[in-house]
Amino acid sequence: MAVPRPDPANGRDRGSADLGDARRPPIGCEQHRGPDRPSFREVREVPLSAFSVDAIARLAGPQWLVDRRSDAAERFASSSLPSTEEDVWRYSRISELDLDRLAPTAATATVEHGDLGRATIRRADGLDAEALGELPEVGDALVWLHHALAVDPVVVDVPVGVTVPDPIVVRHQGAGAGQATAARLLVRAGADSEVRIVEVFEGGGDGILLPATEITVGPAARVGYVGAQLLDPASWSVGTLELSVAEQATVTAGLAGFGGDYTRTRTDCRLLGRGATGDLVAAYFGDGDQMLDYRTFQDHVAPDTTSNLLFKGAVSDRSRSVYTGLIRVGKEARGTNAFQTNRNIKLSDDAWAESIPNLMIENNDVHCSHASAVGPIDEEQRFYLESRGIPTVVAERLIVAGFFAEVLEQLPVADLRASLDAAVSSKLRAVLA
Repeated sequence: MAVPRPDPANGRDRGSADLGDARRPPIGCEQHRGPDRPSFREVREVPLSAFSVDAIARLAGPQWLVDRRSDAAERFASSSLPSTEEDVWRYSRISELDLDRLAPTAATATVEHGDLGRATIRRADGLDAEALGELPEVGDALVWLHHALAVDPVVVDVPVGVTVPDPIVVRHQGAGAGQATAARLLVRAGADSEVRIVEVFEGGGDGILLPATEITVGPAARVGYVGAQLLDPASWSVGTLELSVAEQATVTAGLAGFGGDYTRTRTDCRLLGRGATGDLVAAYFGDGDQMLDYRTFQDHVAPDTTSNLLFKGAVSDRSRSVYTGLIRVGKEARGTNAFQTNRNIKLSDDAWAESIPNLMIENNDVHCSHASAVGPIDEEQRFYLESRGIPTVVAERLIVAGFFAEVLEQLPVADLRASLDAAVSSKLRAVLA
C-alpha cells in the first residue's frame, strides 16, 4: 500500500523568520505598515460573516445534516477561539490563525477498500441524525466549526464477530488556499470484531483542515489505526483522535507527521472496560519552519487496563515540535499499567522541541511511568559508525532512521511501513546533505 511522499524540501524559504520571531504575521495576514496602526491585524475571537449560519447551510448535504451543521454554526457564533493561556494550547501557534481570510468550503473523502464482508461504509446520503449522535455538550470555536463544516462524514460499522481482512483507506485533501474545511470519520467495531483503518491527509493550500476521528472498540474487539499526515507545506491542520475501548478490547493507533506548516493532533484514549488495552505510537519529522504539535491523554477509567505510548520526533532547520501528554488513573482503575515515552532528536541548533509528560494518579495499585528526552544525535553512536569507515552524513542518517524504526515497526498496518520509512529517508536526504 503506497502512501504519497512529502516533498523532501517542503518548498520552504529557508531564509524566513524563526517561529518565535515576533515579526511573523498571523497565517495568511499581510503586514500593516504605518505609524498609526499596529504591525499586524489582530486575530479575531468572534465568528465572522463568512461562517454565518446561512453560509454554512448553503454547503451540500441532506437536510438533517444541514440542520445539524447549522446548529453547530450557531454555537460557533457565540464562542471564542482557544488561547495559548489554556494548558492544552500552550506552545501552539493558535494565535496566528486568522479566520477572517478563510471561507467555508465543502470537502469530500475518498474511500478505498477490499472485501468488507458484512461490514458497511456509509456516507452522508446513507446516514441519519442518529448515526452521528448528538453534538458535544461543550466545545470551543474550533470544535463547533468542525461540526459546522463536516459535510461528508464517513461511518464504518463492523458487526459482532466480523473480521475485515484488508485495510480500509480513507483519504482527505487538505484545505485549499483561503479555505476552511473539515473531515469526519467514525469507526464502530462490534464485539470480537477486527478491522484496520488507514487515514491519509495530503495536498492542500494555505487553508485549514479540521479533521476529527472517533473510534469505538467493542468488547474483545481489535482495531488498528494509522493516520498519515502528508500535507503540502503551507497547510494547517488542527485535528482530534478519540478512542473509546471496552472490556478486553485492544486498539493500536499510530500517527505519522511529515507535512504541513502547523499541524496539531489531540489524541484521547479512554480505557472504559476491564482489561482494555491502548497502544499509541507516533513518528514525526519537521524541517524548514514547520511546527508539529501532539497532545495525548491516556485515561484509565476501568480496572486492569494497560496503555503504552511511544512518540518519537526529529526537528531540523528552524522547525519546532510540541508534545504534552497526561496519564490519568481514575479512582476505580486499580491494576493499571500505563507507560508514556517521548524522545526527540535535534538536527540543528535553531530547531526546538518541547516535551512535557504528566501523571495524575488516584489509585495506589498501579504501575505507571513517563519519560522524555530532547537532544542531538548521540556522539558515541556516530563515532562508532565513523570508526568503521562510514561518512559522517551517512552515519547520521543511519542513526536517525534507526531511531524511527522502533515506531514504524509497531504500526498496525504493515503495508504502510515501507512508504513511511521512505518518507523519513526523503527528509533525511534533504536536511542531512
